[in-house]
Amino acid sequence: MIKKIALFIFAFPSLLFAQSYDVLFIGNSYTYYNNLPELVSNIANDFGDSLHYDQSTPGGTSLFAHSQNQTTLNKISQQNWDFVVLQDQSQRPSLSPSYVAASVYPYANQLVNLIDSNYICSETVFYMTWGRKYGDQTNCSVYPPVCTFLGMQHRLRESYLTMGNDNNSSVSPVGIAFKNSIAIDSTIDLYTSDNSHPSIYGSYLAACTFYSTIFKKSSVGCNFFPSAISQADALHLQQVASSTVLDSMSVWNIFQADFDYNLNGKTISIINKSSNFENCFWNFGDGNQSQDINPIHTYSQNGVYDVILTVQTNSGCVSETYSTQIVVNSNNIFEYDKKKEIIKSYNILGGVTKKNKRGLRIDIDSDGNKHKMFNFK
Repeated sequence: MIKKIALFIFAFPSLLFAQSYDVLFIGNSYTYYNNLPELVSNIANDFGDSLHYDQSTPGGTSLFAHSQNQTTLNKISQQNWDFVVLQDQSQRPSLSPSYVAASVYPYANQLVNLIDSNYICSETVFYMTWGRKYGDQTNCSVYPPVCTFLGMQHRLRESYLTMGNDNNSSVSPVGIAFKNSIAIDSTIDLYTSDNSHPSIYGSYLAACTFYSTIFKKSSVGCNFFPSAISQADALHLQQVASSTVLDSMSVWNIFQADFDYNLNGKTISIINKSSNFENCFWNFGDGNQSQDINPIHTYSQNGVYDVILTVQTNSGCVSETYSTQIVVNSNNIFEYDKKKEIIKSYNILGGVTKKNKRGLRIDIDSDGNKHKMFNFK
């Protein structure tokens, strides 16, 4: 199918360089089983990134208990963490909304406030856990929605997203990755024999999910995976985790810079698709700037321009940039045939039609000027 467009875009990923983060994991056995933080660190190392971690993860501990646990409080204050991961006891966030509102949310908020007061630039990540394999049979009779895996997972999703949104924090959707993996290949058992804790497969899936959440990169192709996992199964888990996170970053409130656009003549209308940001700054590449969320800008001349969006969060501590190169030419219409990977340029003033494949030059100017074009995918 041929799509008509009025400008050409080349997007530059802003996160291709190596990254290094200090991360504190606060949780319980769902974190310390198979040493989840170490798995995340090993994945990061394989891609040339670094994750240095500490953890406070006594078994069965809830956010309420952590809010009063001196070891946890000391670890929060011991250094300026880039990220702090919060995970509640596995059942509590899946119970009734009234129970969660009274017994979970206040302590999530209390811990986030402590994290912020220690270092305003720390980013809190809520660890969305998974429904038990056959639901929560302990609480099934008193709260039937948790009687099945899907019912329990639905409530966990609701509660963790509320915690993320209410506290301006992101969510690592490990439970959704479990759900997606099971839907694709239920033969990969993500649980231990107790049907609750993660097997090495479940922990590796969780680690891949955290890698994508924190580093905003895909784990597909990672050469590190535990020896008990085959290469084929590792690839499956990597693909599930990456797509779960990166295809829906705004849903998980993960801080990102992103935008779409429309062009009418020389006027570009921008739709800001960034998430979890406080401020945004636009540079249109022609000397003009804006701090509007969804700006409209008119170029005075045809040409090639770099449109750059910078968004900030955490009181300006963290910023991310997304840039796109555009060609503004009111005399031309471009058609892109995605199947054939061909760009066609039609000059409405009678210029010669050119065809271009995979990043070669293309004539687009009715005056005979040439612009270098890049591969469009």
